[in-house]
Amino acid sequence: MDDPKLLDAYSQAVTSAVRKAAPSVVNIDVATAGRRSGMGSGFIFTPDGFIITNSHVVHESVMIGVTLPDGRSFQADLVGDDPATDLALVRITAPPLTAIAAGDSAALQVGQLAIAIGNPFGFETSVTAGVISATGRSLRSMSGRLIDNIIQTDAALNPGNSGGPLVTSAGEAVGINTAIFPAGQGICFAIPMNTAKWVTASLMRDGRVHRSWLGVAAGVITLPRRLTHALGLDLERGVIVTGVEAGSPAEKSGLRPRDVIVAFGEAPTPDVDALHRLLTGDVSGKPAALTVLRAGAKLTLEVVPTEAPARV
Repeated sequence: MDDPKLLDAYSQAVTSAVRKAAPSVVNIDVATAGRRSGMGSGFIFTPDGFIITNSHVVHESVMIGVTLPDGRSFQADLVGDDPATDLALVRITAPPLTAIAAGDSAALQVGQLAIAIGNPFGFETSVTAGVISATGRSLRSMSGRLIDNIIQTDAALNPGNSGGPLVTSAGEAVGINTAIFPAGQGICFAIPMNTAKWVTASLMRDGRVHRSWLGVAAGVITLPRRLTHALGLDLERGVIVTGVEAGSPAEKSGLRPRDVIVAFGEAPTPDVDALHRLLTGDVSGKPAALTVLRAGAKLTLEVVPTEAPARV
């Protein structure tokens, strides 16, 4: 294809995605202690009024206002927020709404088209486009916890974009825009949609996320086929440990940086999200087996997860 046709195809991909996703993107105004204190973005997750945004947008708020793309405004209730993943869920009472299509963030590929929709500086339904720059990044949340498996994109974000969706060319939300890297240009981050799915399920059910804690920083690594075949593993990826906190359950178990966790109990851990989903409040205080790859060998460590500290 020549350049004009390529540009036209790109434009059509972006405009098509925006047409599908923009009706679900909302503006969020927040007040603390009776005064207007900030704004952000969010998107409709279910037709009955559940809206996903960032925890840092609504945390400690006393009033949350939601404005839909058609101009209607509603007062929202905070269902729950999770500073550990910088995600929150609010709800409005309104007629059936247009929910965004939720995509699979685990299927993202570097170089794939990424489109951010939000309300930077109050400019409603602003669109920026770029690509997926990287996956599997880590970002420290406002609670101090390291959020793993973050999406990096160069789709420009500004204050007010926080909580809006990062969508694919199909108009599916694959991330929740959360931060920019202030020292650089074109370095922006989003929480994966797959993380948001299990966090919001907990918020809907309990108003909070009950989780246990190992005390590791981690990423995702692709396992050499020769190694998995030799060890009899039916797994293509694992969770690589990049750091171990002093005094943590992980340190007490003997877990070390560069270890690769491939199972927790009987459940495989192909990525960080899978491990996080297994670290529910139910496993706190109970011994569990960690299957770990170290220096080409498979070993089993016993770990006793604890209740996650308040900062986690």
